[in-house]
Amino acid sequence: MNKKIVLGTSFTIIFFCLLIFFYFNSNNEKKLIEKKETELLKKENNEIIEDEVLSSNIIEDVSYSAKDVKGNEYFVRAAEGSIDQNDSNFIFLKSVNAIINLKNYKLIEITSDFGKYNINNYNTIFSKNVIISYLDNKITGDYLDFSWDQNLMIISRDVILENSKSSLKADVIEINIKTRDIKIYMYEEDKKVNIKSFN
Repeated sequence: MNKKIVLGTSFTIIFFCLLIFFYFNSNNEKKLIEKKETELLKKENNEIIEDEVLSSNIIEDVSYSAKDVKGNEYFVRAAEGSIDQNDSNFIFLKSVNAIINLKNYKLIEITSDFGKYNINNYNTIFSKNVIISYLDNKITGDYLDFSWDQNLMIISRDVILENSKSSLKADVIEINIKTRDIKIYMYEEDKKVNIKSFN
């Protein structure tokens, strides 16, 4: 009889211990699942907010203009612009078209895939598929640093200048738009500017 009572009591205690163990274990699993779901929701919400901030930073069909005391004008237009997150004075541009309208001179037109425009001094960096057209000249390259305040354009990376009379290849072409002086050179002294005449 005592053995039956001891076995019954032991069985009951073991049963209740197992019940308590499974109850707490399932509660812990539920809490872990709820915690993971909460973290996942927070992450998704943060990503949505970040996407909204980034997309709200994009401006479509942007244009800027500047004019100096002598009446020279500079116009920049782009299909899309976005403010630099690190410095709000800079605007990143896509599909860029620019016009430099110098008094008593022909227009200089510039196009490029990308640009970076400084809203304080109007200086602009044009990059990728840069094309500069003025008079009957066409200059192509991959990088153009235009300084409005210094009246200077520096074109580099695979530069080709073409007109009806000749074409040339160089590393760099510098154009002073005020004096219209042009410097053409290679980075290495032993390399020469390649000139072809169409006569």
